[in-house]
Amino acid sequence: MSVNEKIVSDLVANNVNFVTTVPCKQLAGVIDLIEKSPDLKHVPSNKEDEGMGLCAGAFMGGMRPAIIMQNTAIGVTINTLVTLTQYYRMPLPMLISYRGELGEPVACQVEMAVHTKALLAQLHIPTYHFHKEEDVEELDAILKHSFMCNKPVAILTDASFWKGY
Repeated sequence: MSVNEKIVSDLVANNVNFVTTVPCKQLAGVIDLIEKSPDLKHVPSNKEDEGMGLCAGAFMGGMRPAIIMQNTAIGVTINTLVTLTQYYRMPLPMLISYRGELGEPVACQVEMAVHTKALLAQLHIPTYHFHKEEDVEELDAILKHSFMCNKPVAILTDASFWKGY
């Protein structure tokens, strides 16, 4: 089973039934599988904070949401994470491509990488960092944790996890 297939399989196994995604080259394979899955309602989003609003609406409507996004937009999501997701105790697994580390070809991506983990820590959002393909084996437990405690969780997936930029 590929990493992308494992991610989708774990989402479905944990009764996630609503996923919003923001385009990302590293996440394209998993986004394609989500779009094809009959078990997942996929609503593409233009921006990460908009996607979190969609997830909140889905949750309030009885669905189990997740968002797939890049770390470069963490800054624009802070207000939504704090005043909506955390305030109303909504579970929100966030699968995040972690751009800006060694080997990053786009200079502006590096600046957000410097701040991503600190921002998530400041918000008290549990954060997991996938470096190797086998790290995906933790996803099932992370999803269970998010829905059990009604909290957002961040899963950072770097270029080495995705086998390059």
